[in-house]
Amino acid sequence: MIRMLAAMALMVFAAACDDVTTSSAPIAPPLTQGEVPDELRTADQTGRAFATVVSRLEPVAERVCRAETSGVNCDFRILIDDRPNQPANAFQTLDENQRPLLVFTIGLLEEARNADEIAFVMGHEAAHHVAGHIARQKQNAAAGAVIFGGLASISGGDPSAIESAQRIGAQVGARSYSKDFELEADALGTVITARAGYDPVRGSEFFNRIPDPGDQFLGTHPPNAQRIEIVRRTAAGL
Repeated sequence: MIRMLAAMALMVFAAACDDVTTSSAPIAPPLTQGEVPDELRTADQTGRAFATVVSRLEPVAERVCRAETSGVNCDFRILIDDRPNQPANAFQTLDENQRPLLVFTIGLLEEARNADEIAFVMGHEAAHHVAGHIARQKQNAAAGAVIFGGLASISGGDPSAIESAQRIGAQVGARSYSKDFELEADALGTVITARAGYDPVRGSEFFNRIPDPGDQFLGTHPPNAQRIEIVRRTAAGL
């Protein structure tokens, strides 16, 4: 199944990485019933659904990115992490040239029930880049390190204690607004998903099948119910 998913996805990677001709239409036409199955039951169906989502959503994400940012690389590259035994996950990062990467593990694709879920996760990860969350998280981490390190120094800590305080401060700073970042990405991801012709509310049902982090102090993700509500409210306002 891993080989099948990777092979199907590779068919669209080259197209997704080329320059995209954008359209002024804000909302793409919805997918017809025959384009992708309502439920993904086989590796072939999942691979084809992923390929279709990439081809439709990447141009929309790029268009939104260029409209909402300035001087930012908006040429998204969408990849599959096909290493074995990786947990279900998707994340956004940058390569050495600051090109945004959206990475899906095989485990996540295997758990997706329909193309709307794949599209919503992809839109959410693209939204992290558009909102500049990586840079903002680094700034928060740096601020936390300075504050905690300064407090340790004032209290008479030795160099080892100050260094330890800086590490803890960086961790606290990085987590300070992580829940807000996730909700921001959920909202903007809803817009991207809808403009690509997918149903973000149906896509957000993925939250009902993953562990609920609750409202933990300094947790990295907000409660699933709160995220679903953000998606529904945003979609209702489109």
